[in-house]
Amino acid sequence: MNASLPAESLADLALERNERIYVTQPHLAPLSEFIPYLEEIWHSRVLTNGGPFHQQLERALSEYLGVEHLALFSNGTLGLVTALQALRITGEVITTPYSFVATAHSLLWNGVKPVFVDVDPQTLNLDPAKIEAAITPHTTAILPVHCYGHPCDVDAIQKIADNYNLKVIYDAAHAFGVRTKSGSVLQHGDLSVLSFHATKVFNTFEGGAVICPDAKTKQRIDHLKNFGFVDEVTVVAPGINGKMSEINAAFGLLQLQHIDEALAARKQIDAAYREMLRDVPGIHCLGNAGEDVANYAYFPILVESDYPLSRDALFDKFRAQDVIVRRYFYPLISDFPMYRSLPSAHRDNLPVASNAARKVLCLPVYPALSMENVERVVRIIREA
Repeated sequence: MNASLPAESLADLALERNERIYVTQPHLAPLSEFIPYLEEIWHSRVLTNGGPFHQQLERALSEYLGVEHLALFSNGTLGLVTALQALRITGEVITTPYSFVATAHSLLWNGVKPVFVDVDPQTLNLDPAKIEAAITPHTTAILPVHCYGHPCDVDAIQKIADNYNLKVIYDAAHAFGVRTKSGSVLQHGDLSVLSFHATKVFNTFEGGAVICPDAKTKQRIDHLKNFGFVDEVTVVAPGINGKMSEINAAFGLLQLQHIDEALAARKQIDAAYREMLRDVPGIHCLGNAGEDVANYAYFPILVESDYPLSRDALFDKFRAQDVIVRRYFYPLISDFPMYRSLPSAHRDNLPVASNAARKVLCLPVYPALSMENVERVVRIIREA
């Protein structure tokens, strides 16, 4: 440590070394920049029901993400539930066990049976090679997840869907801004659903969106998220209240002004981890899945058998030093009580996903994470 630093700087450094580091932290624009938006809402007294900020954010996000039609929601889970409703999905849907529970919960909320299929060992996304064997006469759709923001094999999945006349709905909660050689990853499938939860790369406190292929589909989804209303006296479907408020939309407009600097900071942290961990035996950093533009939403590592500690022992070591890493995704969705009795949920059917769930740790990554704290995280791994 530099002895010439003033006492207050030394104190600040000591505080930073001992601060609790979380796996993520929301990127917030300066509060002063949000006040004018709030003043405009107070002046207009429009709080919800597709107000001006809501409309502006739909247009701005469509342009930024490179999509034609986007319907905002109060959260991503309601977006998933509504997407399934909009496509009238019934029967069975093939999906991944390696995700956040909202993926499968959205199926149960629609009275649809999840059928779990194993994941690819390189990407941990739904493995197209395992899908066909799971298709039955009751299968109506495939619900893959762009896990950690890494794109699924969209061409292979679409080919299977076309062959069997199935719908494809992508849980794209992690995939904000991700692009492949063909453009936005959100353009694939019949619908894609984003999450704007506080923990996501882009957030609106709570929020989400459904990416629609055409104006007619967006109109149906807009009706469904507003109780099925078309006008004051016409209800065309048993819809739900999934609307985003004006305050959330205004916050999203402000966040969008700062998103590029947030993504650049995440990219630097991702690169630093990869450089510092590349020669650590037993620590495998998950690579990309062919994306041309990544969003660095997560930094998952797999703790292999040649590392001196088990994954859970390393997890405990981090927690003991106030570094709050997370085991995304452990347990598997298929291990939870409401799913484990399904034949497809048996671990013998899901060896790759089960293996990954036993090994995975997601390291802290967020724009405000200092390089000193990145080094602190790596040092804990190296100490073993």
